[in-house]
Amino acid sequence: MNYKNKTVLITGASSGIGKQTAIEFAKLGSNIILVARRKDKLEQVENELKQFNVTTLVCSCDVSKKDQVEIMSKNVLEEFNSVDILINNAGFAIYGSVFDLSIEEIESQMETNYFGMIYCTKNFLPLMLKKKSGHIVNVASVAASFGLPGIASYCASKFAMLGFSEGLKHELSGTGVGITVVSPIMVKTDFFEHPSFEKMPKYSPTSLNSKTVAKAIVKAANSSRLEIITPSVVRIAVWLKHTFPYFINPILGKSFKKQLDSTKID
Repeated sequence: MNYKNKTVLITGASSGIGKQTAIEFAKLGSNIILVARRKDKLEQVENELKQFNVTTLVCSCDVSKKDQVEIMSKNVLEEFNSVDILINNAGFAIYGSVFDLSIEEIESQMETNYFGMIYCTKNFLPLMLKKKSGHIVNVASVAASFGLPGIASYCASKFAMLGFSEGLKHELSGTGVGITVVSPIMVKTDFFEHPSFEKMPKYSPTSLNSKTVAKAIVKAANSSRLEIITPSVVRIAVWLKHTFPYFINPILGKSFKKQLDSTKID
């Protein structure tokens, strides 16, 4: 697909995967709309994009707040007639057992990771349907397929994202609008900077860099597939989990539970 002059909106664009995705689309000549809470960080990204001579727009917005998303979408549509590609990337996790996490901490993850995606989709999908073109890319995680101790509430938000996307994909059949989920394994970003991750290893030798995931997102924006798992070899693990849950689930559960228990030891 030729992305030149296409309008791409990216949430969580101030750092990590979102920032790198903005760079990858800018290289291809797309107009870039940068959305995140911190305007100063977004302006830094916007400054980096100047080298590509593309049109950019900075929108300070907390996607977990539907009134802010409504205002943001109005501002975007005043500047651009529509959004060609919507990338719902904003998300975070708080590490800890369900017993130890507060209800507010659990809710906050669902509000940003899941409802933030809903709010953005609802605001930009109507115009996509009207012009019979467009693509939504929802950035999930392999955690959308594995319920793991220590990140149960995060997993729930990504399970929800994948399930919603699958249902919406069926609804969009024949409309000219597509939707694809990108599900990476652990990525080397500031995702793990939350204090709750202080006592656990941040990355593994298999961790991806943000550029690898960003390239998968670019691919997803023109894909007919429901889900792109990166790296693709991890799809085997997902298949095994769904095919032999009685074998795989106890192994994963025991491994991650051991890690969770170790973080509680002073």
